[in-house]
Amino acid sequence: MRLQHEHVAVERALAEIRAGRPVTIMDGAAAVLAVAAEGLDATLAAEFGALAAGTARLVLPAARLRRLGLERARPGVVALPRLDPARIERLTLALDATIDAPVSPAVPLDDVALELARLALVLPAMVLAEVAAPDAGVLRVAASAIAAYRAGEVQRLRIVGRGPVPLAGAPDSEFVVFRGGEGLRDQVAVVVGRPDLAGVVPVRLHSACLTGDLFGSLACDCGDQLRDTARRMAAGAGGIILYLDHEGRGTGIANKMRAYQLQSQGFDTFDADEALGFDPDGRRFDFAAAMLRQLGVTKVRLLTNNPVKTDALRTAGLEVVAEERVFGRQTAANLRYLSAKRDRAGHAIDIKPPPDQA
Repeated sequence: MRLQHEHVAVERALAEIRAGRPVTIMDGAAAVLAVAAEGLDATLAAEFGALAAGTARLVLPAARLRRLGLERARPGVVALPRLDPARIERLTLALDATIDAPVSPAVPLDDVALELARLALVLPAMVLAEVAAPDAGVLRVAASAIAAYRAGEVQRLRIVGRGPVPLAGAPDSEFVVFRGGEGLRDQVAVVVGRPDLAGVVPVRLHSACLTGDLFGSLACDCGDQLRDTARRMAAGAGGIILYLDHEGRGTGIANKMRAYQLQSQGFDTFDADEALGFDPDGRRFDFAAAMLRQLGVTKVRLLTNNPVKTDALRTAGLEVVAEERVFGRQTAANLRYLSAKRDRAGHAIDIKPPPDQA
């Protein structure tokens, strides 16, 4: 029951952080007040200051520090003698910002606060301070519970619903809904046809992409890959598409749109994420392996261009018997995106030169 209580406390803390409210992170006798840097306005800063003791600090990940001009491999901390929302926003988001004060190494509670931000799918930048009164009505959560949350979500993964969903090009399909894993929504296994689960099953790990999957965005190839995979599985012996809550390579839809705005200004997809403080890819796929096991799958033919997915399933103990490439449309709008995935993340993508360069 204690572990279940701690898990619920983290879920509540995620809701508080996303709502712009502070939480208290506990680690033995130590405690810090933490609030997301994004959306910190004068009112919230005043409320935070009333609950805090001593000087506050801004915790930034290494990726954002590099954007600010510091080559760091670890997160760092900037002192905030005054809670100035404009300064915090500048250090957190502005493209032309430079570091304006000494940066101290992050301590363990700082790292935990950044993990809470990532789990909440907000910008990875947190304002922390010592707590003036630990029982001031602010939600309390254990640092150990935050650190263990991702692994716990894999262990808690379970099927909560299933039903037939006829798809265009794959009319004999079933959706199996799992609770747990990554992100803030349920995961879905789309079982296409009647695959032999005891044999080698065609499988695709598909990260959710609202813009491409639903709206047909020309800036990526995600929707094409999703629909083509379903049709290929239906035309063959069937297969399974795992539709995973990994929007924006694990950053969430809001941060994905921030990155898209940067891409419109000339950044590639990875540089845009780094400017926001994210690593090149924040996704984990251990829970995808757990989904497959619950469906009775142990051997797969993986439909992917991404070697990380292959390695992740093998590390999780599944047998990847073969790989098969998945293709989408190449457009003028997604050429740079596809090139970045090939050149910077090792995706197996053949890119045709534009007609005027052929």
